[in-house]
Formats: sequence, structure tokens, C-alpha cells
Amino acid sequence: MPSKADVKAWKAQLVAQAEQQILKLTDSDQFKKYLNTLAKFHHYSARNIDLIYAQNPQATQVAGFKQWQTAFNRTVNRGEKAIRIAAPIIKKLTPTEQKRLDTTDERAIVGYRYLPVFDVSQTSGEPVLSAKDFVKENLADHQNVTSLYNAFKDYLNQQTDLKVSEVPLETLNGAKGYFQPSTNEIVIGGDEPDNALKLKTLYHEYAHSQLHGLKSAFKDRPRAYQETQAEAVAYVAMQNIGVDTGNYSLGYVATWAKDKAVIHSALSEIQQVSNKVIELSDGLTKQLGLQKEPEHDLKKLSAQELNKSYQGLQQQIQQARNPQQKSELKNKLNDIHHEISNRTQKQLQAFAEKNPSIKQPKSELDQSLKR
Repeated sequence: MPSKADVKAWKAQLVAQAEQQILKLTDSDQFKKYLNTLAKFHHYSARNIDLIYAQNPQATQVAGFKQWQTAFNRTVNRGEKAIRIAAPIIKKLTPTEQKRLDTTDERAIVGYRYLPVFDVSQTSGEPVLSAKDFVKENLADHQNVTSLYNAFKDYLNQQTDLKVSEVPLETLNGAKGYFQPSTNEIVIGGDEPDNALKLKTLYHEYAHSQLHGLKSAFKDRPRAYQETQAEAVAYVAMQNIGVDTGNYSLGYVATWAKDKAVIHSALSEIQQVSNKVIELSDGLTKQLGLQKEPEHDLKKLSAQELNKSYQGLQQQIQQARNPQQKSELKNKLNDIHHEISNRTQKQLQAFAEKNPSIKQPKSELDQSLKR
């Protein structure tokens, strides 16, 4: 069995690999084009975000009539109703006005006017690169994922102060799930057809609960940090059980962590939660008989660790009832046997070279020739 040092190194390697893969994605030409697209859209205040949502809750990317034409080569469809946002009216202040307002600023907002903008869904023309180009949800169905999802959900409901419930996907406004800090509740789209994506969503929201709950040290992190951290934890957790969600997870993280500084800072804070999730998953998969251990380089194990692994595998083979599982265990046992044998041969050879005066036993062939 792997040592504690090996397991610790395995966990650290998963997080490091996640960071490198995300950074690799952000260096791609397509992602740079995506960032350029984002740069063309204005950054709206919280007040305007509320105004946009109140008028069109489904709006995702908004711009003015002319901006759609000049920046994106798209036109607003005939008959579309504009979304109104507040634009500040800025005036240059006279010395008297500066004194009256008790400010040294040369300009100040003296009022607001409402300007028309349109959502991308109200326009036609060339495609606009969006986050969906990086977030691919066509994950393959994986055996045993459903049982692990149910076990994890039951554990959180029964052994922690979290409450996990399921609702129809259509009620989540395009999301797969969410965490509500005020009630300490995780809500998952129960009818999600992709079992791997459903489990990953539970990992994601659990990470939010641990990193961004009301009592968490990171609860006030900006949204980009929070989403980067939660999805990175989910990615690491899925990698640990051998389910690849790279297409989805890495794209999801990168669309939030547009600044590499955010990626580095956000990921540096997730190690503790990643370890906790991995330990929980390892315990549950062991209970379910689905234990999957990381591959280890046998050459790096000590003689004591090799012998311990050999004895442990012998016991597992005796207890195994599944023929396929028993065959895999026997293959691992055979690999360890070869490693122990090779090391023994090398040690004997080294001893013989250092002690040439010691006579080596003669082979049976040599004995028979003398008779």
C-alpha cells in the first residue's frame, strides 16, 4: 500500500497539474480571442446589472445598436425591444461648484440618462465567441459514478451540517446547481443525464460550501476567485477517482480566471479543501468497493514498503470475489514480485563484486561434468 508521503505527493501533483493545464489553455489563441471579445463589452455597474436582469433575465452579453455593428459585425433584429441602462451625465465643475460640493475633482456626475442596449440573442450576424466554446458538457457516462454521487450526497446529509437536495434543471436558469450560504444548502439539478457532470457539480458546490460559506476565511473573495477555486477542487476530485472532466472543468475555470494572477492566487488556497474532498472520496469509494489508488513508481518504494504492499495484495486477492478485480490485483502482485526479485539480484551481484574472494556455488551442470 502507498505510504502517507506518496499519497501527499499524489494530491499535490493533482493540484499542480490542474494549474498547468489551466495556464496552458489561457495561452491558446482561441482563448485570447475570447478575452478580446470580452474586452469589447462594457463592464456594467451593479445598478445596471440589476436593471438588465429586471428587463431581460436571460440576457448574457449586451451592447449598443452601433457597437453590435462595428465591433461584432452583427445587426439588431427588427422589432426588438431595447434594454435600458443608466449612463452617468458628467459635468466639468467650476471653482464655486467644487467648493460647494467640497471636492477637488474637476468633474462630477450630475445626473443619469437611460441608453438603449440589446442582448446578443436579439441580434444576427457573425458568431460571438463565448464561454460555451470552452465549456463542453459531452462527458462520457462512467460506470459506478452514480453510486459514488449518491454515497457522497448521503454522507453530506447525514454526517455534516450541510443539506443537499435536488430540483429539476429547468428551475436553475441554466446552472447545474448552487450553494446557498444563508441556509448552508447545496441544490443539484437532479435530472442531469450525465452522471459524471452531476458528481462534478456536487464536488463544485461542496467546495463553495467549504471555501465560501458564511464562516469561511475566503467568503469575501471576488466571484472570479470563488468559481475558479470551486471548479479547480472539482477537477482535482474527479481526476483523483480517474474520471476525466478536463474539457468542462478547465474551460470553466479559465473563463472565470481571465487573469493568470487570479489563477495562481485562487489555486494556492484550495489545497486544504482538495485534500479533504480526496479523503472523503477515498473513504466512500473504499466502502463501495470502488477503491482506485494512484499509480506509484515501484522503483521509488523502499524495501519495507514493497514487502508491505506485497502482503497487502495477497490478502486482497484472497478476499476478492470479482474475477476481474482479482486478475488486476494479481497483475499488481506480479509487478511487485518482479521488482523485489530484480532488487535482490542486483544486491547479490553487488555483494559478489565487492567480495571476489568468496566462492560462488557451482551450478548443477559443473557438478555433473566432474562426476
